[in-house]
Amino acid sequence: MNRLSICLLAGLLCFGSAAIASDPAQKTVAAVYQERAQLKDQQVQVRGKIVKVNNQIMGRNFLHLQDGTGEKGSNDLTVTSQDFAKVGDEVIITGTVAVDVDFGSGYLYPLLIEKATVAQVKQ
Repeated sequence: MNRLSICLLAGLLCFGSAAIASDPAQKTVAAVYQERAQLKDQQVQVRGKIVKVNNQIMGRNFLHLQDGTGEKGSNDLTVTSQDFAKVGDEVIITGTVAVDVDFGSGYLYPLLIEKATVAQVKQ
């Protein structure tokens, strides 16, 4: 193998592993609830359907996402985002897991996905 081939191969390996390391973990709603302590402050990606929307509350949109996993109390993820979505949209959200978020005035969230991006799933 010549020097150019080695350099190209080394470059691909370095860039490839860097891309993999920075990819958010793909999880189900139930898995995010189950692993919330370990996932705190980490990025996750979840695919599901928007079931409730509250726009422009405290400068962000609150979206509720379900994917059919989890039991009552652990089957609905609350997501904050600057992106908009409608009830019924199938989306992939990517955001940071937050635990025990207290906005005051009685708004306490044991689990929240914050600062999420929302990508529509192509039908």
